[in-house]
Amino acid sequence: MRTLALAAFAALLLAANQTQAAVKTKEIAYEHEGTKLKGFLAWDDSVEGKRPGVLVVHEWWGLNDYARKRAEQLASLGYVAFACDMYGEGKTTEHPKEAAAMAGAVRKSGKAWLGRAVAGLKILQDNPMVDASKTAAIGYCFGGSTALTLANSGANIKAAVSFHGALPIPEEGLKDVKAKVLICHGALDSFIPEENIKKVRAAYEEAKVDYAMIYFGGAYHSFTVPGIDKVGVKGLAYNEEADRRSWQAMRSMFSEVFAEAKK
Repeated sequence: MRTLALAAFAALLLAANQTQAAVKTKEIAYEHEGTKLKGFLAWDDSVEGKRPGVLVVHEWWGLNDYARKRAEQLASLGYVAFACDMYGEGKTTEHPKEAAAMAGAVRKSGKAWLGRAVAGLKILQDNPMVDASKTAAIGYCFGGSTALTLANSGANIKAAVSFHGALPIPEEGLKDVKAKVLICHGALDSFIPEENIKKVRAAYEEAKVDYAMIYFGGAYHSFTVPGIDKVGVKGLAYNEEADRRSWQAMRSMFSEVFAEAKK
């Protein structure tokens, strides 16, 4: 009996290793208006033919391991995922003040902010494994606001998903939004003023944008990031249930929009 149990356990380990080995990754160098950028591509090499692609935009910490792991998670689901670089040279930090300065510098120039997101999307859509008609963008914190900015610009994507992201208030009318929008928001998030939320919702309603906003009870800012509590910033906390449920909400939206893209 023990021999059979060990054999079964070994088979499980082998299957797990084979599944893990199917996900491949590589860094991709690209540029936007002279700024050298370094993104991270993840895909499952056991999947044949073109497939949907997902752009992943990092938090204000930069393109760190967290953003890369999210790209790998998406690859394990059968997507091609490209975690773009919004700062240049793949720069990251673990210091909140430096992170705020880095994100602020990009946001300061709306043209550069959107331009770098578009440059990352182009890398994804030009990839030979990707069906360019079936792409989406997701982001966390700073990346969430970037994904929404991309959607607001009328970018050719099927969906945009923001996880605990700042909500950019559209400065102009939203006439060309093609993406369905999903906003996953912590009900206890003190970083996003309720007044901003009302203005964004009003703009989406007026433009008849197809959007959904989910409030996760008990969730603070950065609720999808394990270990964020250790950073020592008040108002940042991981919430396992909100993390799991928001990821599932994203998956449900992808199933819907990518199925529609086949029609």
